[in-house]
Amino acid sequence: MVPRTNDSAPENEETADERVAAVRRIQPVRRLRTRPLKGRSGGPGAAAPGGVEGAAPLEDGKGRGGGGEKTGLQRITAVRRAAAAARRHRTLHLAGCAALLAVALTAGSIAFGAVNDSGPTDVASASAAVSPGLLATGDLDAGITSLQAHLRDQPRDFTGWATLGLAYVEQARTKGDPSRYPQAAQAFERSLALKDGNDQALAGRAALAAARHDFEDALKYADQALKVNPYSERALCTRVDALVELGRYTDASKAADTADDRRPGIPVFTRYAYVHELRGDVRTARRVLDQALSSAVTPGDIAYVATQLGQLAWNQGDYDTALTHYARALAADENYVPALEGRARAQAASGDRAGALKGLKDVVARYPLPGPLVELGELYEASGDQAEADDQYALVDAWTALARANGVNADLDTALAAADHGDKASALRAARAEWERRQTVHTADALAWALHVNGKDAEALPYARRATATGYRNAAFHYHRGIIERATGHTEDARENLRAALELNPGFSPLGAREARTALKDLEAAK
Repeated sequence: MVPRTNDSAPENEETADERVAAVRRIQPVRRLRTRPLKGRSGGPGAAAPGGVEGAAPLEDGKGRGGGGEKTGLQRITAVRRAAAAARRHRTLHLAGCAALLAVALTAGSIAFGAVNDSGPTDVASASAAVSPGLLATGDLDAGITSLQAHLRDQPRDFTGWATLGLAYVEQARTKGDPSRYPQAAQAFERSLALKDGNDQALAGRAALAAARHDFEDALKYADQALKVNPYSERALCTRVDALVELGRYTDASKAADTADDRRPGIPVFTRYAYVHELRGDVRTARRVLDQALSSAVTPGDIAYVATQLGQLAWNQGDYDTALTHYARALAADENYVPALEGRARAQAASGDRAGALKGLKDVVARYPLPGPLVELGELYEASGDQAEADDQYALVDAWTALARANGVNADLDTALAAADHGDKASALRAARAEWERRQTVHTADALAWALHVNGKDAEALPYARRATATGYRNAAFHYHRGIIERATGHTEDARENLRAALELNPGFSPLGAREARTALKDLEAAK
């Protein structure tokens, strides 16, 4: 059984920075053999992106997709000024935030055109200088700069164009900047124009479609790439991702087995672990990730896998272990945003609200994505600062508008954020639309909760039950189900699921956990 902590902060004087420093002194275990499992006992992994693992964030946009000399902190500061100025005029708030966020994130976007785009007809062979391995070193800025310089000299290198497209996809993912996606699409089109049907560009298109949440196309392009090259790691990984996100969990498990047979390695292992986690097999997921971490050598891989382990531990309410894994990740890459976000969430759940606020403000200053924005908003709201909380929720709307403008399906993000902190009717519309596209445990939960906040609890209940049907251990799912069961008169089931949520992860949400405790107390008193 995974150990859990209670609602109070652990009695540990070690600070987050001291924890990182201590982990830095530990040398990673390095093994010649990277494959963690010899047999095939199952195993899904955290569905992490198939892009470049652990890429360092970009701090400028000199031809690399940023905003000229404007750093991420300056961009979000500009958005926050607009939010504060518009606070007295809420009808202008969203428009102002969205416009400034769009300007801030897309400034300098024509830098893609710095590479000559005249249409050659010949195909140049790939250069080792622009191999995807260059982008896995953790220095995404240098990788993109090198690729752009190379393609100015060798514009007919179809592999170079495919790799540049993948770099833009990764840049969009790590920077929270969907304006990179159209540029990635251009790069893949250029690659395919130079060599029709090349698997690098097809696998890149699959990764781009997945990043845009178009999982049907992601699966289609991944399958096309695998017909050309059955051992394409990126296509194998994206195929698992697409099947998971389409709710085809049995097929995803088979795809993970196939990927493990053909290209065992860290990108495959994390997906292998996630498929098991979705079925409630946390032990296998942890074992696979532990063994993956023991084989990780590069800072990017160490940060990536350690963060997945941290998330797995956090989901089980084991905050001390989660903080240790996040410290390991940050010791490898102190700017790895998923680890910074995860550490802040674990700090909040442990009772360290000041540390969590500081950490989340740092995260959203770099990358204003919906997850950390909602988390930060809820921390402010739980502290009684509704104005600051509203600013964070408005930025979620701004990000959503920008994402949609760049071809990203943001309905799930909209449904989850708006159900609790926005327009409830739009939350339901978005949740229904997403459920029509893909039927997963996450979309079932989102639809159930959106129906609940719109007063449609009887309709919500089957979806809430479906969200927990696979055995996936997610406290928020149990909380949502418990609240809906209470509303529909299933009081015993409601008590069971609310207890399950709080026993599994008592700090799963600053506001949700508080409501779960109140609801459970009321149910117990009514016995």
